[in-house]
Formats: sequence, structure tokens, C-alpha cells
Amino acid sequence: MLYKIAHILRDKFSWLWIIIEWMNGVVFSLRFGKRLKRFTFTAVPNGYDIVPIKDVPTEKLVSFFKNQPEEAFTYFRPHRFDEKSIKRLQKNKAFLGYVLEDKDNGEIAGYCFNLCFFHGQGFRGRMVDMNYRGKGLGTAMNKILNEVGFGIGLRLFETVSKDNVASYRSARSASNVKVMKELEGNELYLEILPDDNIEENEKYDTEMDI
Repeated sequence: MLYKIAHILRDKFSWLWIIIEWMNGVVFSLRFGKRLKRFTFTAVPNGYDIVPIKDVPTEKLVSFFKNQPEEAFTYFRPHRFDEKSIKRLQKNKAFLGYVLEDKDNGEIAGYCFNLCFFHGQGFRGRMVDMNYRGKGLGTAMNKILNEVGFGIGLRLFETVSKDNVASYRSARSASNVKVMKELEGNELYLEILPDDNIEENEKYDTEMDI
């Protein structure tokens, strides 16, 4: 519900969302900032670097999104992709965004984030560059997001369309997930679990041919 409200505010009341976003970032930083400073990644796949988006040139991020095919955005519209919006995300202390950077050529191979809220919830999202698909990077980024999210003490959630079988498979491959509810628009609301409580998902695995 919180994630849905955030999307409504962002899309229909952008001025109010900017204020709420700033306040949330300040309080989140006060509560979790020290934990983030002490955190170190260990789940980065070989051949790649994990780079916070605040350390990535804005134009490079904008170019990354522009270079993806239209179908890549069918189920992925967590925020706007223009320069102004990206710059605001880079400054948002509650938006834990990262890119996977290819060590060989410096290209962005993938983009991922936990959109966090001050009370301790985070919502995962990721996109793999079209030229790096099929390498398991979606699953790798889910593991990275789990590592930082659980590492600083968040509860993690995600929404996934039942039509987007690849994303659901990626979520299950990297995580133990619990289907919390079915949403409008054929979407599943998932909680990402740090333990092995996954038995409730069998019917969804069958429905989606997993």
C-alpha cells in the first residue's frame, strides 16, 4: 500500500512528493546512515564493480535508460528517467541506487535500487542492460539488494506482474519470497525473506510455470 501511495503522489502530486521525498530522506539518513557507512558488499559478481548512483555521471545514467528497448519498460517504471529526475534520485538519501559496472569497458551492465522509507521498509527494483541479458545479473543484483537491505535492518518488498515470469524467477532464484497479496493489474506483492519460509508460494510457481 505504501509503495502504491508513493507512486500516486509521484505521478499526480509531484510537488508534494518532492517535499515528502526530502523529509523521508532526512529521517532515513538519521536512522540508517551510520549503518550504511559501515556496510561493505560481498555479493558482487566477478568482473563487475558495484557503484552508488551518486558517484555515476548523470548523463551516463540517462544514456543507459535511453539505450534500452521499449519492452524493457513494460514492467519497469519506478521513476522518471530524464536528467532532472535522475539528479534528484542521486541526492535522495533514502534511494539506495547502484549500478553494476563492467570492469573491462566501464559500461553500465545493470541498475538496481532499494527505495527506502524511514520506518524500515525498502522496495526492490532492477534492470539489466539489453547487451548483458542471460548472464544472471538480475539474480546477482537481487542478492546485492538483499545484502544491503537486510544488512542495515530493513524489511524488503517487491511488486511483480504475474505476466513477467522472468522477473518472478529472478526474485525466487536470489531470495526466499512470500506472496503477501494479489494486487490489481495482475501483480503480486512480495515480501523478501532472509529465512527459508517459502512454502506458501507453490500455487504461484504452478500458475507461472516455475
